Amino acid sequence: MTGYPEILSDPSYTDQAVVMTYPLIGNYGMQAEDYESDGLKPAALIVREYCEAPSGLRCERPLDQVLAEAGVAGVQGVDTRRLTRSIRDEGSRRALITSADTPLEEGLIRLRETELPHDAVARAGCKAPYTVECAHAKYHIAAIDCGMKRNILRSFAQRGIETTVLPWNTPAEEILALAPDGLFLSNGPGDPTDVPETIRTVKTLIGRLPVFGICLGHQVISLACGGETYKLKFGHRGGNHPVRELATGKIAMTSQNHSYAVRGESLAETCLSVTHVNVLDGTVEGAASEAARVFSVQFHPESAPGPQDSLDLFERFIHLMEACRHA
Repeated sequence: MTGYPEILSDPSYTDQAVVMTYPLIGNYGMQAEDYESDGLKPAALIVREYCEAPSGLRCERPLDQVLAEAGVAGVQGVDTRRLTRSIRDEGSRRALITSADTPLEEGLIRLRETELPHDAVARAGCKAPYTVECAHAKYHIAAIDCGMKRNILRSFAQRGIETTVLPWNTPAEEILALAPDGLFLSNGPGDPTDVPETIRTVKTLIGRLPVFGICLGHQVISLACGGETYKLKFGHRGGNHPVRELATGKIAMTSQNHSYAVRGESLAETCLSVTHVNVLDGTVEGAASEAARVFSVQFHPESAPGPQDSLDLFERFIHLMEACRHA
């Protein structure tokens, strides 16, 4: 119902066509303060009905104007709930937005002949290092940016953590030279096996630094430890996914946006153990190794948009760094 500015600016949606099931979108306009990155990231936005006269008190510009300036296709008048049921039944598919007079066979040929990109992370993440400071910083971490949401950085800053953000292909030696208290692996778009450089870096640093990963970062950590990933039928999207923490039995509602998952049985021969599972389909939602000082989750504890049931995971990272200091 709300959250489309955050969704449209989430780098994890790079190259995707986003389908909104709530019937009216755009009613409170767009405001840059709500952006989770420096601009719009999806390839297209598909809605049932677009509101041409936004009335939000914080509205800066209408949605269609922002889409046009960003080169993002917008389509309205679609039965998006029917389309969503089709995606759930048949799985995620390639899509072509074209004129009504395009012959069906021509459109299918274009779909079949278009290669899927494998550089989404390189386009979604930062191109050069930068630092997010905070008052009275107690910790300094290095964060590998695979397409990171801004609310992750805000969540760290609110807890006294200064963050040096690094490109996805930063080698381990450069990270160690910063002498950080910990390493963070961000969310991002696409197939985690498309970033072998990041996987190698994490493999080198696990056991040498406390490590925390979210979404794509969770998958990269599992791959670095010897696990496997696979593509889901239609992924997990939205802010209503129940996740159970195995140690406590606690169920949290979570915000999710990913097409790939970690294969649970592949972790049996690694240092990692499964810590969280999805209540709906049993997929792996978290993994950790106390000995290696690493943990990760598939969902987004920082939300934006979505529930905030799992914000305590940021405190867990702090406790891990503190324990490492004392050790």
